[in-house]
Amino acid sequence: MARAIITLTTDFGTEDGYVAAMKGVILGINPDATIVDVSHQVPPQRILHGAFVLGSASRYFGPETVHLAVVDPGVGTPRRALVLVTPEGVFTGPDNGIFSYVVLAQASEGIDRDSSRADRDAFGKPITVAVPEGCSAFALSRAEFWRHPVSSTFHGRDVFAPVAAHLSVGVPPESLGDPVGEVVCLSVLRPETGREGIRGRIVHVDRFGNLVTNISPPDLPGDDVEVEIAGRCIEGLSATYASCPGLSVLVGSHGWLEIAVGDGSAAAELGAGPGSEVLVRARRSRQAG
Repeated sequence: MARAIITLTTDFGTEDGYVAAMKGVILGINPDATIVDVSHQVPPQRILHGAFVLGSASRYFGPETVHLAVVDPGVGTPRRALVLVTPEGVFTGPDNGIFSYVVLAQASEGIDRDSSRADRDAFGKPITVAVPEGCSAFALSRAEFWRHPVSSTFHGRDVFAPVAAHLSVGVPPESLGDPVGEVVCLSVLRPETGREGIRGRIVHVDRFGNLVTNISPPDLPGDDVEVEIAGRCIEGLSATYASCPGLSVLVGSHGWLEIAVGDGSAAAELGAGPGSEVLVRARRSRQAG
C-alpha cells in the first residue's frame, strides 16, 4: 500500500533552499505525496532536540506515514543511514540517535536499562540498543534508490528524500538494504531511582522556555512531590501553566514532567537546559507528619 504522507524534521531552517530541494526530489518521485513540515527549526546539530520533536509529533500520524528526519552532524562519515519500521510509521534518516524517542515508544521495558550513577557524564551520548520487538530496521545500501551523484554533505536530498519517496509509493523497506538488529539511541531516556528520590534530566527546552524532563507520571513517588532544580525547590504539582505565578511543575502535553513559569521562561529564570539534573521526591513536610 502506498504511503502518501511524508513528514520532514530537520535543522535546515527556511532561509536557504535545503528543504525545498528535498521536497523537489520527493515530488519528482511521488507527485501525489502530501508533505508535512514537522519542524525545520531544530537547533543546528542538536540531535536530542530533533529526536524529541520527532517522537512527540510522529505519534499523531497514521501507521502508513513516512517520517524523514535529518539532523546529521556526521553526514558523509561512515555513520549508517537507516530505515526503521514500526507499528506507528516508517522512519528514515541517519542512525545517530534521531529515532531515540520513536524507539522508546516501542520498547516496553525501556532502553538504556544498564545505565548507572557512574554514567551520568554520558548524558546525550550514543548507545546501541536492540531493535524493539515488532519493529525492523534496514541499513540503506541499495544505491539505485538514491539520487546521483550523491553529495557528501547533503544526504537529506540525495539519500533520505528519494528513499522516503520510494517508500511512499510502496517500495518495501527490505528492498532498500540489509536488515540490522541494533540502532543508535541517546543515553538520556531513563531516570534513576535512589534513596534521595527520582533523579532525572532536562531533555528539551521548548520555545516558551519550558523545561521538559525525562520523568513521567509513573516514575513519581506519589501525588504530593517536590522538585529540586538549579538550587531551587518547587513544591507540589500544578494543573496548568497559569495555576502558579512563579515556578511550577506539571505534566505537560508530551506526557513528561515539566518545569515552567507563568508568563515567563523557566530556562531563563533557572539558567537550566538539556542535561540539567532534576530531583523529585515525596514532599518533606508531609513525610514528617
